[in-house]
Amino acid sequence: MNAIIRDDHPTPRRVLHALRGLPTSDGAGVRLTRVIGTSQLPDLDPFLMLDEFGTDRPEDYIAGFPDHPHRGFETVTYMLDGRMRHRDNHGNEGVLVPGSVQWMTAGRGIVHSEMPEQVEGRMRGFQLWINLPARDKMTAPRYQEYAPDAIPVARPAEGVVLKVIAGEAGGTRGPIAQPATDPLYVDVHLAAGAGTTLDVPAGHRAFAYVYDGAIRVAGERVEAGVLAILGDGDTLDLASTGPNGVSRAIVVAGRPLNEPVARMGPFVMNTKAEIYQAVADYQAGRF
Repeated sequence: MNAIIRDDHPTPRRVLHALRGLPTSDGAGVRLTRVIGTSQLPDLDPFLMLDEFGTDRPEDYIAGFPDHPHRGFETVTYMLDGRMRHRDNHGNEGVLVPGSVQWMTAGRGIVHSEMPEQVEGRMRGFQLWINLPARDKMTAPRYQEYAPDAIPVARPAEGVVLKVIAGEAGGTRGPIAQPATDPLYVDVHLAAGAGTTLDVPAGHRAFAYVYDGAIRVAGERVEAGVLAILGDGDTLDLASTGPNGVSRAIVVAGRPLNEPVARMGPFVMNTKAEIYQAVADYQAGRF
């Protein structure tokens, strides 16, 4: 196994708990697997929800996600396969293609849709919801959207490919900036027998979700479809355990907010009164 050699005294992260997501549907009936945001894992501060969507069956995704509102948090869409068109009530529009990322800060309110730009073929990717601190919940909506060739790639060791979306990995910094939670978001590809060590900021809440093959995460074997919740530390050891092919996982970390959370569907605030105000503002067309 190849690994980054450090001169200091790192504290390796360990797996605290591992779990599988639960099948569900959202939008207009899109079938997906919810990993964070369920009864078994309601949240992982600052992360509110993680969905993996992936199917070759058009009937599982074709209805998409028609117009719906958000307030008080961020949505991160990372496409692996397929094409998804997004529009919002502020005049923004675009198409997410394989390998692209959209980091949307809903802030004080936005109404948008995400609809498949295809009628056949595979649709696969992730959507992650990240909370915003109270001071930023009513900020102006904005996008950080990047095409596949704008996502930098690091190759710190033979058989290791790191697509760095946010934060820093393998000496490479991703394009996403969010001071509130200082996120790390890395898509890790490991060839058979390959391994690496990631730096993960101490104090950040972190997880690894394996979506292809199997990876030894902090010494624990984690199969595809399993989320590993990580303890604190400043490094994470990863090694492929599959004899053939490439194993893949997303590794995500963020500074916890440690604030009260009030949520109702697409609104995430700090108090029930703020939720009631969000509903009133949406119904009055103030988004």
